Amino acid sequence: MNAKNGTYHTLLARHEAMRLRRQLLSPGPTAPATDRDTPYAPAGTAYDGTAYDGPADQQTILRHLDKVTPFDELITHLYRALFARHPSLRSLFPASMEFQQAHLARALWYLIEHLHRPDDVARTFMQLGRDHRKLGLLPAQYTAFETALREALRVRAAADWTVELEQAWLRMLRFGVTAMVRGAEAALREPPFWRAMVTVHQLLAPDLALLRLRPHEAFPHRAGQYVTLEVPRLPHTWRPFYPAGAYGTEGDLELHVRRTGVGGVSDALVNGTAVGDEIRIGPPRGDLTLHDGPQDRLHLVAWDTGWSAMKALIQELDRRTRSAPAHRVGAVRLHIGAETLAGLYDTDCLTELERRHPWLTVVPVIDTSQARACDRLVHELTRHPSHTAVRTLMAGPPALVHTLTAALTHAGTPAEHLRHDLPPKNPDAPRPAAVTVSATSRHG
Repeated sequence: MNAKNGTYHTLLARHEAMRLRRQLLSPGPTAPATDRDTPYAPAGTAYDGTAYDGPADQQTILRHLDKVTPFDELITHLYRALFARHPSLRSLFPASMEFQQAHLARALWYLIEHLHRPDDVARTFMQLGRDHRKLGLLPAQYTAFETALREALRVRAAADWTVELEQAWLRMLRFGVTAMVRGAEAALREPPFWRAMVTVHQLLAPDLALLRLRPHEAFPHRAGQYVTLEVPRLPHTWRPFYPAGAYGTEGDLELHVRRTGVGGVSDALVNGTAVGDEIRIGPPRGDLTLHDGPQDRLHLVAWDTGWSAMKALIQELDRRTRSAPAHRVGAVRLHIGAETLAGLYDTDCLTELERRHPWLTVVPVIDTSQARACDRLVHELTRHPSHTAVRTLMAGPPALVHTLTAALTHAGTPAEHLRHDLPPKNPDAPRPAAVTVSATSRHG
């Protein structure tokens, strides 16, 4: 056994030993397993079993944040230390680490900004742990990550390093990792990912493709959620996309993919994928969903391939009204944007949906300037006095969605009435501790 495989199997053995110990110490066969016997405690407590004081650690970390930021340098040191100590872990990550580093920066910011809201952290990181099963991570491997973070903190803070600062960071990390481990173990009855076959690959433009995927087994998800995809050409490289349902099929997923660069997942899906190819699908995520019960007025905003998310929501409203004729749907206004009229696609479907449903109004927004388009959207969405009571769901380029969210909030729309799945606009910019979200809508 070479050193690389030896490192991996040491971590694997440690994970299995921890799991066996929990089983042996369990008071009975029906008692649920806990994480009290691992390096990480249940959410809401610290690693030593005492109550976890997240707000205190939050203040410590924020007070000394300038000593370890910008995060890109801290994370570079972290991965360098991780892979130097555990070379086998490098194979779990994509060849290019740029996206992964940005993802970790967003996760760290989320933790820092939400330590005073432990239930939110637990919920978000349990979902993250469920999602990370597709990468093949084991709880014991988080121990290696913690050691690397400690080393990176000492390098980055240098002379400003203190035991107080390091311990606050480690308690924060363990709190998040605890939730991730619990989320992963709670999802053991579902596959870490689903395999699907491409049944349709249609080029709508040189840089735009419509794909239909047929999962090999049932894929449970809610309309409006997004999924991450992995293509064979780019192993360990997962990118998020919003699926719609494919009309006339049972369980097929429809994807709208705009090529955003050379060599990425979107390029592989548009130009390097054919009918019969297999694609992996990660667990569904996101909050861009409809609530149960009757729907009051809704504003849906889609720019370019953000249409796929809104298409899924309209399909769900259609399904509800067909399965329960008494189901009430209020007025739904779909604002769909593109830079040019030719940039609008799937127009036959749009026309048919509007024709069949009296509750749906489609409002095209065509402008080569996203700034002007945003101004027009704000005017359209706020021109009625009752606009503050209308829920608005958005999918599109991050800059447009963030600007639109800020403008609508300024115009009086409550934050809880605005939904999108975008990350913070700038991971290294100081922000108040109340930023939500976790995914992108532009994909490599």
